[in-house]
Amino acid sequence: MLKILAILLFISSFVLSVILTSVVKKLSAHIGLIAHPAEDRFAKTAVPLGGGIAIFATLLVFFLAAIASVKFLASPGYLNWLGQSVTVHTDGFLSKTGQLIAVLLSVFVVFVLGLWDDKNHLNPFFKLTIQFAVALFAAFFADIRVEFFIENRIITSLLSAFWIVLIINVFNFLDNMDGASAGIAIIASAVLFTAAALSSQVFIGALAVIFMGTLSGFLVFNFPPAKLFMGDSGSLVIGFFIALLTLRTTYYHQAQSGSWYSVFLPVIVMAVPLYDFISVTLLRLKQGRSPFVGDTQHFSHRLKRHGLTDTQTVLTLYLATLATGLGAIFLYQLNLAGAILVFAQTIMILIIIAIFEMTVKNDKVSN
Repeated sequence: MLKILAILLFISSFVLSVILTSVVKKLSAHIGLIAHPAEDRFAKTAVPLGGGIAIFATLLVFFLAAIASVKFLASPGYLNWLGQSVTVHTDGFLSKTGQLIAVLLSVFVVFVLGLWDDKNHLNPFFKLTIQFAVALFAAFFADIRVEFFIENRIITSLLSAFWIVLIINVFNFLDNMDGASAGIAIIASAVLFTAAALSSQVFIGALAVIFMGTLSGFLVFNFPPAKLFMGDSGSLVIGFFIALLTLRTTYYHQAQSGSWYSVFLPVIVMAVPLYDFISVTLLRLKQGRSPFVGDTQHFSHRLKRHGLTDTQTVLTLYLATLATGLGAIFLYQLNLAGAILVFAQTIMILIIIAIFEMTVKNDKVSN
């Protein structure tokens, strides 16, 4: 029954996302959400910029539907057809309604911040300040925290807030080429869904499936050549949800292996986008440029300079992310030697990326 439920959630979120994205695509021009050709982009034509609205709206519909369904249908027994493996968790779900509302509020603020930036190009430090405020709120009140065996709630909230802001900006940086941010988020979510399923986390797994379906529906319009961009209203929401999934999924299975290093699964899954974020940030700082001002120095741009098409470039990014993610799935089952091999594989993949970057000479950087 859980497999059927997962399939139904994916299909329904995919269909709703396709419908809402097509509507937003038609309305974007009327509300002034258009991305025009710029020096920090490879896009040569004007493209609608409202994809983030459809992504947020789809997730909001499913969040509210889930809360309403469990609250009003569980007690009368209308959800019994889902099977005991699902209904046994409904009381726990209801007990966390306050946390879910806090999550929704956090996502809404992040979405509005991104939409505001799409329209008015906000100061980067103002955006960063709001992101940290939202991240701290989500960590403390929505319990989106990582413990790392630390019992102090304030410390874990601060560490988690830093991670949330980092991942938000990682996916904001990734939105530099058609299909990159959404596609990599789908792959990362699939790995996190697998981890949640192995931990019997029904609702976290369901959230990951809905997220994958939502992004897949958007990717129909965003895969090269893109007919619609997500904008910051989409990339910031995607980053927040990936951070949520990484922090709420259980990786440490003491009864099965006791291997503490399984907690590094999110870092390995995110190795490629983290490498791009860190390398581009350091490169901009070295050049005396703001790390928040866009340019064409990302890994994807360098691949294009090797002669790859947009489709070939984004598929290369997908495969590199998938290569690290597949190894991460089995971390909790491995002994120390096996874990070292997974870490080594991840490092070698990043070295291959670095070699690609270093072989491109005389790059022209936009000012």
